[in-house]
Amino acid sequence: MLLLASEDFEDRPMRRSSQWTLRFMSLGVLIAGAMALIAALLASPSAHAQSKGELRVGYQKSASLFVLQKAQGTLEKKLAPLGFGVKWVEFPAGPQLLEGLNVGAVDVGYVGEAPPIFAQAAGARFVYVGFDPAAPQAEAILVTKDSPIRSVADLKGKKVALNKGSNVHYLLVKQLEKNGLSLSDIQPIYLAPADGRAAFESKNVDAWVIWEPFQAAAEKATGARILADGTPNVVNNYQYYLGERAFVTRNPQVIDALFEDAVTQGIWLKKNLRQAAELIAPLQGLPVDVVETALRRYEFNVKPITPAVAADQQKIADTFFQLKLIPKPIRISDAVVAAKP
Repeated sequence: MLLLASEDFEDRPMRRSSQWTLRFMSLGVLIAGAMALIAALLASPSAHAQSKGELRVGYQKSASLFVLQKAQGTLEKKLAPLGFGVKWVEFPAGPQLLEGLNVGAVDVGYVGEAPPIFAQAAGARFVYVGFDPAAPQAEAILVTKDSPIRSVADLKGKKVALNKGSNVHYLLVKQLEKNGLSLSDIQPIYLAPADGRAAFESKNVDAWVIWEPFQAAAEKATGARILADGTPNVVNNYQYYLGERAFVTRNPQVIDALFEDAVTQGIWLKKNLRQAAELIAPLQGLPVDVVETALRRYEFNVKPITPAVAADQQKIADTFFQLKLIPKPIRISDAVVAAKP
């Protein structure tokens, strides 16, 4: 909202020369005010949302590929021939990024499996435009290095920290099922990553379910042991590219360019892990070797959503509804952009 202040001027007797001076000054004030108003409108989120000359990318520091693209400026070069610039908008986590998409603050974003499910259940206006290959080792159930717990079955009756409604929530459910248990057989302790790590290190919980790069950081700093991850064939842990529905419809060539740059940079990253980690680590505030470990556990090769991937996401949505984590059932297919023939 833009608030404009106005002033009332009283007429005062003055000589003819002073009257002309006042008129020119008033004209200058009006021109300056109009210029300021135009500049403010151009800088406002609503004006940017209508602009076709800028791609606003929502990203998280934990999303390594977008961090790399931002650091190297490759997307800007890719979009320049199309007449588009790039604006990078940082969000602390996936749910906030989805809200940014919903209110028109950004045009595209990159998140894990869970945030889009919650956003769709809340009526957010977005579409899935692509996904990165499965990364089942990029999330895990951790125990301390001296823990007596040796299998997921040993978690019965134990306190397990996790971020409620996140990808790791689904991982925990599926690992428990595989070992003949359910959530009611453990004591879930719902904590954000920072609080989860504090509880884990102080041994106020018996296990911690977490994703990269927090997973690798805990392994490095505390000697944490992986009790179980998404392998073998427990969860896929896909990462998704999302877009504001109207923007994606209007600008397919921009989405194509985003994909092309992501593929190119993903290939370079996997071939140059150490160099990529050195570029990304300062931006994530993590040691280089921690970032390198995390990068090894992800795959970067964006593709359009397939029926099989949509079906996998639907299973997660159905599970979250059964657990009463979302208020109503949803159809993932309602938010999927059809792949090109």
